[in-house]
Amino acid sequence: MTTENKSIVGRALAGLVDTGDVDTLASFLSEDFTHHRSDSTTSTKAQWLAAVRAALGPTAGMRVDILHLLADGDHVVVHSRRRLPDAGPEIVVVDVLRLAGGLITEVWEVIEPAGQAAANGAWWDAGA
Repeated sequence: MTTENKSIVGRALAGLVDTGDVDTLASFLSEDFTHHRSDSTTSTKAQWLAAVRAALGPTAGMRVDILHLLADGDHVVVHSRRRLPDAGPEIVVVDVLRLAGGLITEVWEVIEPAGQAAANGAWWDAGA
C-alpha cells in the first residue's frame, strides 16, 4: 500500500507541477477532502481547489523541486523547494497527505520562506 500511495500522490502532483492541471489533481481527492494549514485554518475540497486555481496566475513559472517523497502506511510526505521565476522568493514546503481508498483525504501543509529559516529557528537557541 505504501508504494501505491506514493504513486497516487506522485501522479496527482505531476499534472499540477508540470502543466498546472488542477482537474487531474481534483480527480485524486476524496469528496470529503480537508486541507489543513499550520495557522489552524482548514478548507474543503472546493475551497482548496479554488485557491489552487487562483494561485496559478501569480505563481506562473514557479520551479518546484520535490526533494523527498516518503510513505508510511496511509500517509505520504512531500518535502519540496519552490522558487518564483527571475530569482523570486523561495519557500520550503512540507505536505503530509493521508490517503484512503486510493484517494487523498487530508493534507497538512507547512510553508517556510527559505530566506527566513535562520530567524524562524532562533527560538531553538533561546534555551541554549
